[in-house]
Amino acid sequence: MSKPLEPAELNAAIEDVHRAGMPGLFAEVRDGDQVWRGAAGVADVATSRPVTADMRHRVGSINKTFTAAAVLQQVESGRIDLDAPIGRYLPGAVPGERADAITVRMLINHTSGLAEYLPYAYPSLKAFPDLANTGPQSLDDHRFTRFHRAELIEMGVTAPAVGTPGVYSNTNYLLLAQLLEQVTATTAERYITRNVIEHAGLRDTELPTGPYVDGSHSQIYEAWFGMIDPPRDYSVFDMSYAGPSASLISTVADLNRFYGMLLAGEIVSPSSLKQMQRTVPVISQEGKTIDYGLGLHPMDAPGQDTFWGHGGTVWGAGALAMTRADGKRQMSVAVNMQRWNRLDSTGKPQPHPIDDALDALYRVAMYG
Repeated sequence: MSKPLEPAELNAAIEDVHRAGMPGLFAEVRDGDQVWRGAAGVADVATSRPVTADMRHRVGSINKTFTAAAVLQQVESGRIDLDAPIGRYLPGAVPGERADAITVRMLINHTSGLAEYLPYAYPSLKAFPDLANTGPQSLDDHRFTRFHRAELIEMGVTAPAVGTPGVYSNTNYLLLAQLLEQVTATTAERYITRNVIEHAGLRDTELPTGPYVDGSHSQIYEAWFGMIDPPRDYSVFDMSYAGPSASLISTVADLNRFYGMLLAGEIVSPSSLKQMQRTVPVISQEGKTIDYGLGLHPMDAPGQDTFWGHGGTVWGAGALAMTRADGKRQMSVAVNMQRWNRLDSTGKPQPHPIDDALDALYRVAMYG
């Protein structure tokens, strides 16, 4: 069981992450009515402007929980069948026999076998896990590129299929966005905004329409495994390359509110939540096997309670939001640098003090 919040321990743990090399980070931890918010480091390395815990932030694939919840709402309304083939709703979107073999559920839990589209969207940027041959040039080239979802989907569905177990792929969630548009007769962004974000009362959360983050926010720094040195600011970036799979902007307070309501059955029904918590083994983009549900994954330590939530990264920014199964203990953490690990001769990321410091912060936040 988790111990009561200890503000001094949390303050020390978040400072340790900054001292380990993270320019800035901020967090909110909740235990019932007790709330701790903390921040350490700078939001701008050039001016030393400090980070604050209320800043808006790009939270990457945490967006997937929002999109999955929107799809589950449509399952509840009878417009979508989780175990129906995607070809029933989007004829021609997935070519060949796979249109009848891939179900909506397989898209949400990444067991479709559809490949990641990103390496095809950025021809000069090779995909995970072949990190040794990557380069940052395409990030600069595409800061303001406006991608069209249908084009990205085509890149993913025509790429060679990936094997089993499931493999995490953003192509799945772009197809889910198309599915939402087909059954709701509005854009996926509008539907998610109205029925998930606004329904949950999230005042500082949005799906952006342009390359800028409005309101108080940190600059975000991409190190690209030491190949961008010093790390470069990518806070201005058109997120159409990710869409409703990873473009979300939010705050740590809004994330805790959202996951608290989700696990309380206030975003989707309790029966839909049970579906979301049915996990399968999936290979993450980092090449690790994780348990993954429908837009949710569990996180626990031996002998400790299980937490549910999601993590996310974009160029320069990362976040992790986890809520205990009973909804009482919550943690949301945002960091303003990504890919700080350097690579060895085989292209494998090497350990960095930031990794251990973040793990320690997560342990203190979740379990005390």
